[in-house]
Amino acid sequence: MFGKLKNLFGGDSGIEVTAPVAGKVVALEDVPDPTFAQGILGPGIAIEPSEGRITAPADGSIDVMFETGHAVSMTTADGAELLIHVGIDTVQLEGKHYKACCKAGQQVKKGDVLIEFDPAAIKAEGYQIVTPILVCNPDAFTVEPAASGAVAVGDALLTLKKK
Repeated sequence: MFGKLKNLFGGDSGIEVTAPVAGKVVALEDVPDPTFAQGILGPGIAIEPSEGRITAPADGSIDVMFETGHAVSMTTADGAELLIHVGIDTVQLEGKHYKACCKAGQQVKKGDVLIEFDPAAIKAEGYQIVTPILVCNPDAFTVEPAASGAVAVGDALLTLKKK
């Protein structure tokens, strides 16, 4: 009931997507890959991870768990299509240093572990671990950053509003 009242009086704060990994927030345009930096796959934000675990940033279902374990896409309970991509060009590692902890079709709750990875080993192989978090259906949502600087898992990262 109160949610409806808030919407009536303009108090809708939007849909919160939380940080799936602890680290330092990086503006999407600063990601060293033009596909991400130019928002070709969708708007969002990135995190330079300080740990090796990706968690679900919202409740929803897993659409694709990449065979290599370096990326996962999911649809949140609110209908946002998210892509979390751990590192730049890390598909070339062919799954080395990654462990998928979920599978396509699986229902997840915010905070469930999706991917485990070894940041030091990935860096030692010459790859960057900056992790874009994208909204791949921007026609359905406006996307605003909700964080800067250091974030912990579960901190507000993006605010989405249905169009």
